[in-house]
Amino acid sequence: MLLQRSAIPQTEPPLPAKETLPTMYDLPSENPEEPGLPDEFHGLQPQLLSRTLHLNDYPRDRLFIGYDLNLYYDVHHPLWHKRPDWFLALDVPRLYQETDLRSSYVVWQEGINPFLIVELLSPGTEKEDLGELAPAEEGNDSEPETTSESNGQITKETPPRKWDVYERILRVPYYAVFSRYSDRLRGFKLDGGRYREQTLEADATRFWIPELSVGLGVWQGEFDGINRQWLRWYDATGNWLLTDTEFATAEAERERQKRQSLAAKLKSLSPEQLAALGINWDELD
Repeated sequence: MLLQRSAIPQTEPPLPAKETLPTMYDLPSENPEEPGLPDEFHGLQPQLLSRTLHLNDYPRDRLFIGYDLNLYYDVHHPLWHKRPDWFLALDVPRLYQETDLRSSYVVWQEGINPFLIVELLSPGTEKEDLGELAPAEEGNDSEPETTSESNGQITKETPPRKWDVYERILRVPYYAVFSRYSDRLRGFKLDGGRYREQTLEADATRFWIPELSVGLGVWQGEFDGINRQWLRWYDATGNWLLTDTEFATAEAERERQKRQSLAAKLKSLSPEQLAALGINWDELD
């Protein structure tokens, strides 16, 4: 009988498991050979972007916000797709054909390309997300290959990178890239068929988009119990746009302050004046 050796070196007494077994960084949530795997930040950040986006010129039922959703972009290669971390399409129905939730965004059926795409950098995705602007020593150049038949010959084809799809195929007007590791925001605008990096405002942390009358900035604060730097929308006066929960809290505080102000004014009246108004002095406390 052969004895199997443990892949983990043993000591006497044995070391704690957390010192010998793989960590969270060694065991990502999906296929470890795939770069840019989702993490908790990739789930929270798109929610904050979606919940703080309020556009005066577009009602909510005439825009579509997608995240972690396949974006099919090439009618000649209908299976080729990218999965932006967050994207916005304007003047399209919120529901697919006005009736159903989308399971993907197919540009040749929708008829409208995204207006803005946001990518959240992950280790190994710089080349995919930033193209030639990515650091030369980083990134993953590997792309999935597909095959096609030409003149009876099977040829291999490589799908383009996200940068090239957004810039040259979909011609997305605005593209933003944010790294949670450096908290750096980079904004690009399509100009002459190529992306031009924009100069950011306010200590290089804010990116204004005039067509939407809102901007995208780096905000330090707490969202879903996590305090860190996040991407968030702001208005023309520089104020951060509120989530629905924050708006409700702010409204409740304004109502409380109004009641306190009214009570203070009423307390300045005499008991006789209050009685004439049908108000009991004790009710003001």
